[in-house]
Amino acid sequence: MRLIKNKTHINFLGQARRKIALFLSAVAIVVSIASLATRGLDFGIDFTGGILLEVGYSQAADLDSIRNTLSDAGFSDAQVQLFGTETDVLVRLPPTDGNAEELRNQLQLTLTSSGEEVELRRVEFVSPQVGEELTEQGGLAMIFTLLMIFAYVMFRFQWKFAVGAVAALAHDVIITVGFFSIFQFPFDLTVVAAVLAVIGYSLNDTVVAFDRIRENFFKLRGIAADDSMNTSINEMLARTLITGVTTLLVLIALMVLGGESIAPFAIALIVGVVVGTYSSIYTASATALLLDVNAQDLLEPVKDPDLIDDLP
Repeated sequence: MRLIKNKTHINFLGQARRKIALFLSAVAIVVSIASLATRGLDFGIDFTGGILLEVGYSQAADLDSIRNTLSDAGFSDAQVQLFGTETDVLVRLPPTDGNAEELRNQLQLTLTSSGEEVELRRVEFVSPQVGEELTEQGGLAMIFTLLMIFAYVMFRFQWKFAVGAVAALAHDVIITVGFFSIFQFPFDLTVVAAVLAVIGYSLNDTVVAFDRIRENFFKLRGIAADDSMNTSINEMLARTLITGVTTLLVLIALMVLGGESIAPFAIALIVGVVVGTYSSIYTASATALLLDVNAQDLLEPVKDPDLIDDLP
């Protein structure tokens, strides 16, 4: 018997569905970790070091022609992509030996050899050592973020909820990064920023769901924890779907219209939003259920033994 009328009555956390969801999550995590261990990530210049040039053309740039010109000049590993408009081009080169100023002049002469009017707006040299430091700092930032989130959720709710929240966030990060490893999309600092944004998005979804679950634990006394959680998730379903769909519409527009430089950032967020919405329902709540969370876990310790019988 339902004590609260919901527009939807989906049994998200039924035992069979929970097992299927946890199995799918485990498979996705194993595949992601295996890909990261065997194939690794296609690190961008931010991590590997190298040369970054921002070039402006007087008319729409022909990327294939620029690649061929650089290849003929000995820069066969150059990555060329649009950067904003059709006249703005970003060129990435792996680390090379030689004087930085001479290399800059050589690249400028190479790009202008076809007779086109070219403006060399920016040149950046990133050493491999800087790339290693960024890799280490990016990893530490994610670990520190997860630890602080665990502390926050434990303080606001209870440690069983905190474990569920951190499990969901770790699930989202591993699968999102694993997606980039499987499909070998470029992985640079913008993607790291997107992964951190995914953590924030997923945490917000999880905390909102946990707030409603905590409220219903006290409101719907006498029913099982999984039934109370199902009621809470159904109550939040419209909000979750509206938030997710509107966010995805913006991100898809960014991916399609933002150019090659924005595409990895948008892809990371799209994958993260989809996986984060899924994990806030299944991974976070299912983990808390596995730890046998209940209404008593959220109550203050009772000092008077005579009051213990009054607990829900």
